[in-house]
Parts: sequence; C-alpha cells; structure tokens
Amino acid sequence: MQPQQPNDISNRLSWALLALRVSVFIVMFVWTLDKFVNPGHSAKIFEHFYSIGGVPEVAVYILGALQLALVLAFVAGIAKRFTYGLIFLLHGGSTLSSFSQYIDAFNHLLFFAAWPMWAACFALYLLRDADKRFTLGK
Repeated sequence: MQPQQPNDISNRLSWALLALRVSVFIVMFVWTLDKFVNPGHSAKIFEHFYSIGGVPEVAVYILGALQLALVLAFVAGIAKRFTYGLIFLLHGGSTLSSFSQYIDAFNHLLFFAAWPMWAACFALYLLRDADKRFTLGK
C-alpha cells in the first residue's frame, strides 16, 4: 500500500469538513425554523432548560431571525472564526443546559446525540481554515 499523498488527504479532509458543516447546519436550521413555525415551543424550551420564563412571541421571532442569519452565514463559510465559534458556543449551551436529561439517560436517549454534534462543532472551529469546499469566506 502506497503512502497517501498530501493532496489526497487535503481533498478527503475538505469533503469531511463539508459533511460536518452541512449536517450541523441541518440541525441548527430546523431548530431555527421551529422558532417561526411554533414560537410557543421555543418559549417553553427557554423556560424549562434556561429558566427564562415569559419570553414573548416577538422575542422568539427576533431570536429566530438572528439565528437564521447566523446559520446561513455558517453553512456558507462566512466569517468562520465568528460563525463557527458562535455555533459551537450556542450548541454547547444547549447541550450543557440539558444536563438533567443525561442523569435519566434511558428515558432521554436522544439528548445524547447533542454530544457528538458538539464535538463536530468543535472540530469545525479548530479546522475552520481547512474548511474551504463550497465556502464564500476565505
């Protein structure tokens, strides 16, 4: 077996980073859409997981609009240090705020999917300069 050439590794890395970026985007985009489709659900999440009660519907829409701008910039690879970093921090906050769900693991198995996604966000942030396939940023 021949050693891998640097171009081969770089090519495969760029495809892997694109796959991570698109898959993280899909989750974050659906979470964003939820704020517009069902703002009451988002208000309940703020209350239950972040102890922020009484979030008005208009605030959910504003947060949704800001989040939409962020996830679209993220998937486009714009301002990577900022967008990839914010996605990592936002998803980390979501993951850690759900800590009580992990204690009763077998009744909340789907919450564990947040951990590998958070790791993907971290990998994307660390490797943001190598993530160049189909990006608008440098």
